[in-house]
Amino acid sequence: MPSRWDHLFDLKPVTLLDHLMEEVAKLLAKDLQQWPPPVEELDLDTGGSFAPLFTEPHPRPAPAVYTEALRLTRWELGHEADAYDEYMRNKRYLERGLGPDDRMPLLFLSRWLTEQMTGLGEATEGRVKRKHMRECLDRLEAKLRPVVTPQA
Repeated sequence: MPSRWDHLFDLKPVTLLDHLMEEVAKLLAKDLQQWPPPVEELDLDTGGSFAPLFTEPHPRPAPAVYTEALRLTRWELGHEADAYDEYMRNKRYLERGLGPDDRMPLLFLSRWLTEQMTGLGEATEGRVKRKHMRECLDRLEAKLRPVVTPQA
């Protein structure tokens, strides 16, 4: 009869990088439970257009805004500037169920997520590559799905 611990020996080991990506996804999901997510500082020169999100009461964006922000962040991390530009220039977010008022939260979330991921790369001195960052976004999206999806 196998002991209760035998199954642990059969488990596939988790790499340090996989564990890190999982923990980062958990932290980001926790940050995204509040609106707006926490920022260290708001530079009015570069992010001043987002100031109303912090100075005026805004409801939490719809789940689709988070999904589309993750899409834009993946493109940004993948250096897919043409896809990003075409999406914004042609207002493809409107085709995905977002409204005109969702543009500012969409851009803010995309920039926030991009800065979180690039900050992770800097903090790890480049050991976390953009490929890993996109994988982390996949994990984050899976964690957000139950949080941002409306309950039936």
